[in-house]
Amino acid sequence: MTKFDQHQLDLDNPQARADIRSDSAIQNLLERMPKDVQDSFTESQLAHLRVALGARSWGNHKVDLRSTFKFFKYRYYYVFVAGRNRRELSRQEKQFALMVQALFVSGFIIFSALFGIFVLYIIKSALGIDIFPNFSFGVWSWFKETFLG
Repeated sequence: MTKFDQHQLDLDNPQARADIRSDSAIQNLLERMPKDVQDSFTESQLAHLRVALGARSWGNHKVDLRSTFKFFKYRYYYVFVAGRNRRELSRQEKQFALMVQALFVSGFIIFSALFGIFVLYIIKSALGIDIFPNFSFGVWSWFKETFLG
């Protein structure tokens, strides 16, 4: 089978063309090329390009900030990406992720509790309820000056 025949078989198989061309790394690569060059690749060539790209593909991220800046005579770049993690985590990464998650949940609970206490204190003060006679934290007077007038 000649190269032309193999190329023609690839062109005649729309499912194979759709499968490899739906890959995000291949899509990113092809988007940077003119349409006639995009259409000239066979599925076999695209599959080999995909292997060559390998782990270099970053995929699509919800947050993707990339830029450069000049510092003296050199230019530097930075990349900040964030999105859903689709890879397997090592044991150490799983432990770190659990610790960070626990810190965030604890911080949220503490913040919520303190905010709730603050709101209850403001309501108590607005209603004129004194739990400790002749004692005040000064929160109600600050709140009245700042927000009420």
